[in-house]
Amino acid sequence: MRFNYKFQNLLGTVYKKGDIVFTNDGDCVISPVGNRITVYNLKQNKSNTLSVDSQYNYTALDVSPNGSTLLAVNEKGEAQMISLLTCTVIHRYKFRQQVSAVKFSPDGQYFAACVGDTVFIMTAPCSFTGEFRSFVMKRVFKKAHDDTTCLDWSSCSRLLAVGSKDTTTKIYSVDYLDNLSMYSLSGHTDKIVGVFFENKSLDLISVSRNGQVCLWEANLDSDDLVTSSVQISHKKRRKLQKDEDDSEDDISEKKAIEKERDDVDSDDDARLEVKSESSQKLAYNKLGRHYIGDAIRNASHRVKLTAAQYHKETKLLVTGFSSGVFFLHEMPDVNLIHSLRVSEQRVGAAAVAPRGDWLALACPGQGQLLVWEWQSEQYVMKQQGHSLDMTCLAYSPDGLYIVTGGYDGKVKVWNTTSGFCFVTFHEHSAAVTSVQFSANKKFFISSSLDGTVRCYDLTRYRNFRTLTAPALAQFSCAALDAAGQLAAAGAQDAFDVYVWSVQFGKLLEVLGGHEAPVSSLAFSPAPGSSCLATASWDRSLRLWRSLETSTDSEAIPLTADALQVAFRPDGEEVAVSTLDGNISFFCVSSGEARGGVEGRADLGAGRGDTDLITAEKMLKTKAFTTICYSADGQFILGGGNSKHVCLYSARDAILVKKFVITQNRSLDAVSDVINRRLLSEFGNMALVEERGDLEGGDVDIRLPGVRRGDMADRNTKPEVRVHCVRFSPTGDSFAAAATEGLLLYGQGAGLDGTFRPFRLEQGATPLAVAQALARREWGAALLPALQLNEPAPLARVLEAVPHTDVELTLSSLDAEYVDRLVEQLARQLEQSRHLEQLLRWARAVLSVPRRVTATAAVRRLEKALTVKYEQLAKICDFNKYTMRCIRSAGAEACKSEADSDRESSGRGTASSDDDDDD
Repeated sequence: MRFNYKFQNLLGTVYKKGDIVFTNDGDCVISPVGNRITVYNLKQNKSNTLSVDSQYNYTALDVSPNGSTLLAVNEKGEAQMISLLTCTVIHRYKFRQQVSAVKFSPDGQYFAACVGDTVFIMTAPCSFTGEFRSFVMKRVFKKAHDDTTCLDWSSCSRLLAVGSKDTTTKIYSVDYLDNLSMYSLSGHTDKIVGVFFENKSLDLISVSRNGQVCLWEANLDSDDLVTSSVQISHKKRRKLQKDEDDSEDDISEKKAIEKERDDVDSDDDARLEVKSESSQKLAYNKLGRHYIGDAIRNASHRVKLTAAQYHKETKLLVTGFSSGVFFLHEMPDVNLIHSLRVSEQRVGAAAVAPRGDWLALACPGQGQLLVWEWQSEQYVMKQQGHSLDMTCLAYSPDGLYIVTGGYDGKVKVWNTTSGFCFVTFHEHSAAVTSVQFSANKKFFISSSLDGTVRCYDLTRYRNFRTLTAPALAQFSCAALDAAGQLAAAGAQDAFDVYVWSVQFGKLLEVLGGHEAPVSSLAFSPAPGSSCLATASWDRSLRLWRSLETSTDSEAIPLTADALQVAFRPDGEEVAVSTLDGNISFFCVSSGEARGGVEGRADLGAGRGDTDLITAEKMLKTKAFTTICYSADGQFILGGGNSKHVCLYSARDAILVKKFVITQNRSLDAVSDVINRRLLSEFGNMALVEERGDLEGGDVDIRLPGVRRGDMADRNTKPEVRVHCVRFSPTGDSFAAAATEGLLLYGQGAGLDGTFRPFRLEQGATPLAVAQALARREWGAALLPALQLNEPAPLARVLEAVPHTDVELTLSSLDAEYVDRLVEQLARQLEQSRHLEQLLRWARAVLSVPRRVTATAAVRRLEKALTVKYEQLAKICDFNKYTMRCIRSAGAEACKSEADSDRESSGRGTASSDDDDDD
């Protein structure tokens, strides 16, 4: 088994906070998910989370005009220039303050950033210039009286409009201009949310938080802007002129008097010159002011405009409000086109596709992201993660789907291939504590603290069975047997275990014996076995065989409170994690202990901001709250209230590898130490919350003149935790439900470019494979290709062997090589176009009984076949309806042609009759 598990994707979290942007082709939406960035491909219906991460949550994003570079800034002001082609960080820069907005210029040479009350204009390294320092400061503006909030570039990339909290919009220039130094626009009564230039014009549109939209007309065009010959500021220019005048102090009195008289005349000329030049200065005239969202604000005065975006080509203005409503107006007449509510939470960000047909809206309160086509009024994408942390997860038997449950009471089913959630169940009214798939992949069950165990059908997407106890009980765990006939759930208040029949929905047994809440239970995965293992806080593990013999159980004492129990895939061994940080292994048939793992020190401490004890003391409270066996049963995976996930060898009881799921300092208890600069005699200053703004009416209204919030308010950060870990039945990946979402880690041949042969012999070379194929010796070519374990030589062999010789070639192959062949077939099915040839190989391998011993390889092959089937089904449906349309159009054409021939023949007959009459 290989251990090169690497981060693949992030599910369960769609959007956290910050900006959302479209790519230049309009096919993808880029969304920040905590300290990572996810790209949603709307054409291919897939999501991909970039491997690049940051130490804090991302808040500001923008894509370069050429579409190859992404500028991402986290909440601490650390900027990263990311290449979208290679998914690597090109350059880093620290602004050392929170950045509210960043934007590239249309020509791609510069980008601007709003940092506090300052605006920075820097060069953008969109092309290789040979410079070591990629970010070069161009200009710095500090003219605002409060924090800046938004910005926009003109189409000529020479002017920059910046809005701020001081209700003004200021116009800056990249280069020094003769007819513009700085221009300020005032007229709003609240902070500016969005400011936008018109296309190929210097006209402006500004939008404030109270719903005011102001239209500004410029008296000049972009071609009328005059660049100064000397690139210095007007202030320095006046100072240099003054110094030159002061140096001429040796002038005689007569010349001075004459100079004074000349100055009087020159002053008159200067006034005329200034007056003539002032007509060429850039100036703005307010064309009008409009109020949008009056009906919403009249219903509630706390409703604010929180997001705005403008599409310059189609003149569409999109505005989102704190009540979840968004408007679509046509400018400059401000005609309302659409009004729709997307959620009950505020709209945090909005974006318009470059073509102007799709709108993207994000709500941070619910973690919702949707793309709406406003012309056809249809959703292109509508995704929403769990509003609270996920508590549990389960893989489908083929590893294609993952079902998750959360504290919000929702149960979601995710596709691991596309990364999208395709169904959500809302039947539970409390937190979901456990989920599990059936062996036939047709349904799954979930338990909740609302006292119900629900069964869901994946064919019709409905809750077809609800299982309850005679008395109200909060279920903390649930399990299904291998046949999918029995469902069991443990209660945390009644200390009992309930067993139901899934088919009839009747309660079969109530297993009593535990003296504390039941924390976990699991059925044996062995076929035909109904052995049930239950773990409780009473420091005992019980093995029940009630359906086979009697209601008696075998109690196994433990060293501490039990937290999680898991069966080995063959059902002969069970593992239990306890509160003292150990994992113990027991034989199912005899109940004897087979060893254990002391893993408390491997989890790591992680000191929180509210912790009053050191990290060494915190380490004594760590334990594995979730464990899971690998697909082959040789390793066990564990996680808990820590940022680490540990992989142990079950046979040798040693740590094989430790995975760090996050380095996000926006979460609590990530670091083992606390920054002593934040410590004071009153406590940790990181806990003091400084609120400088009303975020959509979530904060109470303060007194007039008070800019900051109550210093006694506490700033709470979510603590990093791993709630559940599960290995995929295919054995090539595992998933971890953590605070940031559902993290997928996978492996595969060629994932890291390393060479991993299998029983490599001296003669096994690519040249030997090619020579055997030339001699048409299929068996001699297949064996070294499997030993090399490289996709390219094996693909040549699988495609070269005739389908009539496939069974004969496989007849002399060992069982271990057959398992390797099944794995390679599954991998080739995901990439190759030769589907029929690979299907012949798969049928030949699986048709021979007891040739394939690796269950994980077969499940991976099943997953690949399921994905191919779904892809072909879509193509076939499209072709079917296309052929039907062509056939109907052809029938109508033939009918019209026949009618025309009939009419022409009728006219010919009529003319011949007339001739006969004559």
